[in-house]
Amino acid sequence: MTAPDHAWFMRRALEVAKRAWGTTHPNPMVGALIVEDGEVVAEGATAPVCGPHAEINALGALGRRPKKGATLYVTLEPCSTVGRTGACTDAIINAGLARVVVGATDPNPAHAGAAFGILRAMDIDVVPGVLADECADLNLIFNRWITTGRPLFAAKSGVTLDGKVATRTGDSRWITGEPARADGHRWRRYFPAIAVGAGTVRADNPRLTARLGGTEWCPLRFVFDGLLRTVTDQALPHVYTDEFRERTVVVTTPHGGLGYVRKLNSLGVKTWVLPSASPRVSLAAFRRRCAEEGIGGVFFEGGAQLLSELLQTRELDYLFTYHAPVLLADDKGKSVLRGLRTETLAHAIRLTRVRHEVHGDDALMRGFVQYPEKMFVDEAAFNRPAAGG
Repeated sequence: MTAPDHAWFMRRALEVAKRAWGTTHPNPMVGALIVEDGEVVAEGATAPVCGPHAEINALGALGRRPKKGATLYVTLEPCSTVGRTGACTDAIINAGLARVVVGATDPNPAHAGAAFGILRAMDIDVVPGVLADECADLNLIFNRWITTGRPLFAAKSGVTLDGKVATRTGDSRWITGEPARADGHRWRRYFPAIAVGAGTVRADNPRLTARLGGTEWCPLRFVFDGLLRTVTDQALPHVYTDEFRERTVVVTTPHGGLGYVRKLNSLGVKTWVLPSASPRVSLAAFRRRCAEEGIGGVFFEGGAQLLSELLQTRELDYLFTYHAPVLLADDKGKSVLRGLRTETLAHAIRLTRVRHEVHGDDALMRGFVQYPEKMFVDEAAFNRPAAGG
């Protein structure tokens, strides 16, 4: 079988993996195919909530022993250790598969490449690295968590070509088109948690749910509100009163007032009161709490102050930016990111492992945030009242 054939089947395995989009945390999304005589005879994706792995599901879907010479295509190196389920390498060996074609290598340094040696020792042909980058891109959250033990903090923005998120009067609906907004909901479904600042909640009263294909799903919803300003309004926002309110967590400081904390708790809304010398929520403390709670990734959607603080404190790991074919050409338009003094390109923040997609008339650029060795924060901008304060 030629390399192009391997790529064709691996692309199919990628599509199979995406059937489990956002449902497998803390496990990775994986897709697997069994191919006999050049034809796909069975498919499997990782089951939700720590269920059977993709390889096991593909073998189960086949319902019989694979034919002699059968090939398994899998987007991630099969596991070789016994956890909640048996090792997939054992199942592959017992099934009598002749070849295993793998996309991405296991990112866990303790296990990376181990399956290849186990399978080859049993005279199974192993072809690693087919569409490796695309396969690794499936599991941004898992890859970060398994290698660092840290949650992935990602931010999303929809901007004009000149980097504005609103006009000088605050008009922002809608900069991007419907296809881009739908893709944003797809990424909401991917992340186990979403976060916004108090300013966004008060101005837009968002639902913060993923609405796809006529269904609505609610991630864990974080509202950053260091002074609990969102609780003082006469009309409480949707996220404190809707059917998903028990999925809402208000992240605040001791400066917010215990009375407001009790009010939120009485509504069924959770609160995290994080230590802080000021009304500004500590993003580093928030990351530590997420790690303690086993929350592997958070999707920050605004506002501009909160996203800027993520950059200023070097707590932003990944950035999604949807660029719309719109120009404001107004220096008083609202910028999405600010608060740094970048005097040379050597001090600029860059994205790495960049991916580009087109959604309708809008273009998505996304990638990992790479900080310069030296980065200068505009202290005056940083010390303005925070959106979450």
